[in-house]
Amino acid sequence: MNHQLVGAAADRTPLPDVARGTEARVLDAWCEWLGALATDAEAALAAAIAYRELDAKGRVSWLNALDQDSVRLNVPRIAVYAPLLAVESDPERRERITFAMGPAQEEASPRAAIQALGATRTDGVRIATVVVPLYLDFVQVLACAFRQDRGFSWVRHDPIVDIKSAPRHGDLIEGAELERTPLKALIDELSHAVLSHRRSGRELPEALRVFADLFGPNIGGSTPPPPSAP
Repeated sequence: MNHQLVGAAADRTPLPDVARGTEARVLDAWCEWLGALATDAEAALAAAIAYRELDAKGRVSWLNALDQDSVRLNVPRIAVYAPLLAVESDPERRERITFAMGPAQEEASPRAAIQALGATRTDGVRIATVVVPLYLDFVQVLACAFRQDRGFSWVRHDPIVDIKSAPRHGDLIEGAELERTPLKALIDELSHAVLSHRRSGRELPEALRVFADLFGPNIGGSTPPPPSAP
């Protein structure tokens, strides 16, 4: 599993300037690149990273371009939107992306089920990974180290991964061997860690906000006050 996201930058993505109009050759390159997102994990990852690097205005421009150009593509709509959803934490843009994807298309259905894996380091720190299907053979991966009573020491997010490269039972992270874990039990552990992290006054890592659907209301909202001193 990659712990660092590398290999793409927003200025290397052929995003057309929809506000000023676009030359045909630029539009063709943009659409060709979008079409590759259905089959090329590296291209899909590059899209996720490039979109993540944009500010709010740039992300809206990207979505506006897709509104216009996705009809030119002969690939499932989820292929061009799922990489963006994997890194988007803004509720309004997430809703817009989900709406744009439309109903699930059978040919693009994920070929794997959600997987939860956990391990415990020798110092008692818990390691957790959640592998979430996106479409076809692509998944996104949340990995983190935490203590339920203290919060998170690190959180890492791979937005697009080929299922063959995702963490699996028996893999080692920081010397701890991952084991299959019931999803609900692991989410309960992580939810306790989320609350502890927020009560400490620390900001939650952005990656956790992307997985708000898993954690429910504990992710959002203002930071609760720390417990009163006895």
